[in-house]
Amino acid sequence: MSKQDIHYSPRRIGAIVLRHLYLMRTSWPRVLEMVYWPTVQMILWGFITLFLKENSHYVAQAAGILLSAVLLWDVLFRSQLGIALVFMEEMWSRNLGHLFVSPLRPYEMVSALIVMSLIRTLIGIGGAALVAIPLFHYNIFDMGLPLIAFFFNLIAMGWAVGLLVSGIVLRYGLGAESVAWIAVFAIQPLCAIYYPVSTLPHWLQPVAWALPASHVFEGMRELLLQGTFNMHYLVNAILLNILYLGGGIAAFLGYFRAARRRGLLLQIGE
Repeated sequence: MSKQDIHYSPRRIGAIVLRHLYLMRTSWPRVLEMVYWPTVQMILWGFITLFLKENSHYVAQAAGILLSAVLLWDVLFRSQLGIALVFMEEMWSRNLGHLFVSPLRPYEMVSALIVMSLIRTLIGIGGAALVAIPLFHYNIFDMGLPLIAFFFNLIAMGWAVGLLVSGIVLRYGLGAESVAWIAVFAIQPLCAIYYPVSTLPHWLQPVAWALPASHVFEGMRELLLQGTFNMHYLVNAILLNILYLGGGIAAFLGYFRAARRRGLLLQIGE
């Protein structure tokens, strides 16, 4: 090793920095992610603060309402992530090409992703719900049958988002994999998880009502606060989920066909 090699070299440092700047320039999801997390957290907690400031009695009215919101939100998050991660594991291992030279059909892949997402979500949320019983003396299963309706509506919306995200990653490569982590959080402030839709600005409320999750969380709050189960929220959530899930499946199959035409199944990378 020469004496020059052991010197501190701004040029070598600059080369590494330049390499990653080139990656950022060619991968918009990386840049989006940097701005995204602080912005979403600020918006979410801003709305929570605004709601609690005007409704300080809210938490006292319904013991465990925030725990219920957290657990049900995780159903949506885990179901979306369950689809995306299982699919990306096939991409990380460069196994998609091997899978699709077999008789496997794209819609069979969709079905397998949905089944795996359901299994992963049940394990994750079931474990968390059981831990909450001795730790916080709160049992979310006391909701009874409405809990099943809430669960399946949230998991269906998660599947829709997960399939769309998987299609985007398949089409644009692993450089877009951060979309799997940020996609569902993009709509989190609009889902009325910790506060009613009425807390949002008036121009955002129609957008919130267009999301199945908003109807689920409004129904959850009404059940916990008033002891009544509003079928109106359930019907709206089901109808929206039919639209969303159908769109998610169609988007995934469309991206798959485009990737197959371009030969991307065998050329997976950043």
